Amino acid sequence: MQKLARSLRGDHRNAAPTPAAPAPAPLYASHRKIYPKAVRGRFRRVKWVLAAVLLATYSALPWLSWDRGPGLPDQAVLLDLDAQRFHLFGIELWPQHIYYVTGAMILAAVGLFLATALAGRVWCGYACPQTVWTDLFVLVEEWIEGDRGARIRLDNGPRTAAWFARKAAKHAVWMLIAAVTGGTAILYFIDAHGFLADLARLEASPLALGWMLFMAACTYAMAGFMREQMCRYVCPWPRFQAAMLDDESLVVTYQDWRGEGRAPLRKDRSWEARHLSGLGDCIDCGACVHVCPTGIDIRDGLQMDCISCGLCVDACDDVMRRIGRPGGLIRYDTEAAQAAKAESRTPAPYRLVRPRTIVYTLLLVIVAGMMATGLVLKPTVDVAVLRDRAPLFVTLADASVQNSYVVKISNMSHRPQTYRLAVSGIDGVTVTGPGTDALPGGALALSAEADSVQTYRIHVRSPATAVSAPSTPLSFTLTGTTDGTSLHVGTVFLAP
Repeated sequence: MQKLARSLRGDHRNAAPTPAAPAPAPLYASHRKIYPKAVRGRFRRVKWVLAAVLLATYSALPWLSWDRGPGLPDQAVLLDLDAQRFHLFGIELWPQHIYYVTGAMILAAVGLFLATALAGRVWCGYACPQTVWTDLFVLVEEWIEGDRGARIRLDNGPRTAAWFARKAAKHAVWMLIAAVTGGTAILYFIDAHGFLADLARLEASPLALGWMLFMAACTYAMAGFMREQMCRYVCPWPRFQAAMLDDESLVVTYQDWRGEGRAPLRKDRSWEARHLSGLGDCIDCGACVHVCPTGIDIRDGLQMDCISCGLCVDACDDVMRRIGRPGGLIRYDTEAAQAAKAESRTPAPYRLVRPRTIVYTLLLVIVAGMMATGLVLKPTVDVAVLRDRAPLFVTLADASVQNSYVVKISNMSHRPQTYRLAVSGIDGVTVTGPGTDALPGGALALSAEADSVQTYRIHVRSPATAVSAPSTPLSFTLTGTTDGTSLHVGTVFLAP
């Protein structure tokens, strides 16, 4: 009766406490700084060799020479935006060749698809510029501040003179690397030797200096501070990489059938006793987590943030070697092989040839073949015909009708050329133009300087009786007098 009375008057002092509602998840989580630990092993060596090759290639390409003849740039790789020319060793691309850039992007995308289908995010872990420069910046950090534990203690310790000295030295080297990176990037777009001479005389272009500083700032920020955040939040590739993977793709895996359950290693317990008690080979040392550049735990399974760098494999193999266990607890493996091992079955051999790898390879071959054929058969001349829009036509005193056109001839060869321009499609049509020479058959002789665009204004006249419709198809034919190259451009002739 007393409990009922207390409940009626709202007295709950002796009632069981009501569970508190869970706190809402924060809308913003502060960034947790990752301190990758240095590791040695075969995959770490492969990463350093690739990084050295890629950095050397990036630094050396702008300084290579390629003789293209007098009056032409001799820089092997030059993306000359001012002159609207891309020079890639023996290949010269004009704005009309934008489809080659599109083809190169398709090749890069399909190549990335194929690499992912074969071995996961190996591009991200070994060859991505973000990874290469981040590894270089982390190496500088290790040289100056020490390994993982020393860096953590330094950041959590007091701000002494030694702290300021180490931080200042690290950032000075970072800025030097970023400046060299930015300076090298601008050399792909301007004359390398000329820019270096202008820089020494303090006469460099403000625009070039601005872009150099921008690239240096991006390198300093992304490799020094953003690091794994670029892979997690900025790069779109992790979001759809799963579409390129299948059960036969090689990915970094934790052999949970062998490692679970996890427990620290005890010296007074043999491995037989440990296994009989239900424990596996993983001693829960955390080495795989400490070396991961993105800070994930590979033992939780395949994750979007894993860049397949293999450093956790090196770290785990080192631990297994020290405790007398076989390596491979963390290894490159397929999901199909993992499932077979978990069921104590012999896994099938790795299949390199699969439907998706065949499709990607065929796409690569087809696109590369089309681009190679196009480069071999690339014409040395291009012509564009633009009809005047005001006025649309002119009726002359003799009742004939005249249309005017602008003809632009792009001479992509390295010597002056002469061309024959003829017009067809209307009977009795005549062609004239200032700065041109008349040829037999009603054609015109047009010339163009080497490696230039020549513009002509052409007038086409037709007898009134020859045009019976407001719009009549007209064809311009440009023929080279030396190599016989012939181009046809279609347009229209307007009349009342």
